[in-house]
This record gives sequence, structure tokens and C-alpha cells, in this order.
Amino acid sequence: QVQLVESGGGLVQAGGSLRLSCASSGRTSSSLDMGWFRQAPGKEREFVAAITRSGVTTYIAESVKGRFTISRDNAKNTVALQMNSLKPEDTAVYSCAAGYTTRAYTYWGQGTQVTVSS
Repeated sequence: QVQLVESGGGLVQAGGSLRLSCASSGRTSSSLDMGWFRQAPGKEREFVAAITRSGVTTYIAESVKGRFTISRDNAKNTVALQMNSLKPEDTAVYSCAAGYTTRAYTYWGQGTQVTVSS
């Protein structure tokens, strides 16, 4: 079993930055691929970014490419999402997830709210 806890969300003005962190406990997270997803009110959950267990390969959604980066520290069992040049349309609940592939996730965190004001 893996427990995931996100932190770092908050309110920021458009153009600002936030850094989300996801801490994992339980099964060693270094054996799992990790991802970030977001869900805005009234919308479906959307893929944001993923990183393989080794940290060598990352995937970034087109909607955030060039603004968001994903990284991980396996020694600390954490995954980070650095979000720059934030836009109001980035407002959502951001959740991290862990899985055996970057295409399917088994474990999910509760999410952290990100609100970008215009």
C-alpha cells in the first residue's frame, strides 16, 4: 500500500509560480511511476505530468508544456511539480498518483487546491 500526500497549493496571481510536492509512504515509491493530474470544477480530471521511476523520462501535457516541470527525489520519496507562468485556467485541485506504469495509476492522493487569480 502507498499513501500519497500533496502540499504546496494555494492562491497566486496570474504569472506567478507555485511548487507542489507529493510525499509518499508505504511501499517504496522509487519502484513506481508517478504522475500529477488536475480537476477543475465541472470538468473531467486532466493529465498534467508524469515521471518514470528512474526519473529519466518525463511526460508533460501540451496545455502546460514550457511552464510546468516534474521531478522526483527517490531518496526522499517525493515528487514535485514546479508551475511557472500560471494562468487562471490552471485553477484546479491537483492530485499526485503512483502506478506501475505512467499509463495507469493505482494510488492517489487527496489533492491540493491551486487557485490562480487574474
